[in-house]
Amino acid sequence: MPLSLIIFCFLFLSVAYSATMDPYKFLHIVLNPDGTITRLQKHPETPATPDPNSHLPVLSRDVTINSSHNTWVRIYLPRQALSHHPPCSATKLPLIVYSHGGGFMFYAANSTYFHDFCVNLALNTQSVVVSVNYHLAPEHRLPAAYDDALDALHWIITTEDPWLTRFADYSNCYLMGDSAGGNIAYNAGLRAAAEVDQLEPLKIQGLILVQPFFGGMKRTSSELRLADDVKLALAVTDVLWELSLPVGVDRDHEYCNPMAESRCKGGDEIKQLGWKVVVFGSFGDPLVDRQMKLAQVLEEKGVEVEGYFEGDYKHADFTKEPTGALSKQLYERIKKFITILVA
Repeated sequence: MPLSLIIFCFLFLSVAYSATMDPYKFLHIVLNPDGTITRLQKHPETPATPDPNSHLPVLSRDVTINSSHNTWVRIYLPRQALSHHPPCSATKLPLIVYSHGGGFMFYAANSTYFHDFCVNLALNTQSVVVSVNYHLAPEHRLPAAYDDALDALHWIITTEDPWLTRFADYSNCYLMGDSAGGNIAYNAGLRAAAEVDQLEPLKIQGLILVQPFFGGMKRTSSELRLADDVKLALAVTDVLWELSLPVGVDRDHEYCNPMAESRCKGGDEIKQLGWKVVVFGSFGDPLVDRQMKLAQVLEEKGVEVEGYFEGDYKHADFTKEPTGALSKQLYERIKKFITILVA
């Protein structure tokens, strides 16, 4: 059998499998007549640990940022920072504003999965981490999550919270996210770029995108090759976008596909501000082609980009085991990235 025919058959069967699976059952959700969903699976949560007497390597606390919107953040502070009394500018820590993954529809800032990751992120990079608890789709469709992330930035510059005012270096700030959170970090970053003067003294130095979640109407090679992926099949991504994007738009909307029509939304603004971008991906992720393309086009526009695309890891594997070898490598590279930017 010719190789081309074998490839065609493989792609056909993959798409057929993806089309026959039930993405709602896979996601453990029921779509309600009013457009909301019933989430059938409850994810474990971890309470914050703000007590310095706990002797934990990283402390955490929850703070409301907008009571009328019911939005809040969880702040992570490496315990070592408390040893500086009082802290000076030389001992203040980088500030990472983090958005968690979950297809825009699942998890929260206190979900154990992401709490453990942020604890290790703060510890291994010696940074103050602000994890944003954003509104979830479909009850709050995009751009609600982008608005919440931007609100968090405005809150940071006005709050008197001592963990931020005493220990965070506002001139050394990064927007970070993984999966859907990577999409949020990118799009919230574009909004921040449009009002950078209003965010002073906060100075965003760069974007840290870990397997960011983007899509489009035209399938990429990696999406077709991994159409029946056990973690992120095509049918699943389609439903996530259908329930997260504004009603009536398709997957070439700019929130989903910044590369649509050969554009790269935000590339010029990122270059003008001098932000650096680092993108992490792997070849076992159906979204890897889109991630590589974003890094490539940003670089072509003159943005300083670091891209790490390697291995056959699945989507979300970078955060799956926060004390594992893959996550530790991620922390090391992030630490190097944020250190070089201010060297």
